[in-house]
Amino acid sequence: MGEGEISMERISRRTLMGLLPMAVLAAVRADAQGTAVVYKDPSCGCCTKWADLLRREGFAVTLKNITDLDQKYIVPSNLHGCHTAIVGGYIIEGHVPPADVTRLVKQKLAVAGLAVPGMPIGSPGMEVQGVAPQPYKVLAFMRDGKTRVFASY
Repeated sequence: MGEGEISMERISRRTLMGLLPMAVLAAVRADAQGTAVVYKDPSCGCCTKWADLLRREGFAVTLKNITDLDQKYIVPSNLHGCHTAIVGGYIIEGHVPPADVTRLVKQKLAVAGLAVPGMPIGSPGMEVQGVAPQPYKVLAFMRDGKTRVFASY
């Protein structure tokens, strides 16, 4: 057998054909959802938890550790969270539920992005066992700083 050839003794055609649909489905789902680049402080654990939730929603996520989020993307100061993501050309600030990110990208709304200001307990990535979730709002924001409620939890 030559170099680079795959022996059918190592992997059966049936196994290969069984794996192919799963690989294609994963690639199609990631492409349909898109990619996300998450900018976060290197020591932020809840940011990593949020990124993992975004991955489960079908996004291909890249984490970028930076120490000064304020200088990366312009987000009105009253909307700041603990991380900033860029998804489908939108700015996602803080612990926005991944389903809301998906909805925004699919609907292609004319906004700059979505934000969950602060770090409300119970928002995605901020769950604390034994502590009741706080109510919070997901705000859609424009480049001029105007906001409107996108979802309430």
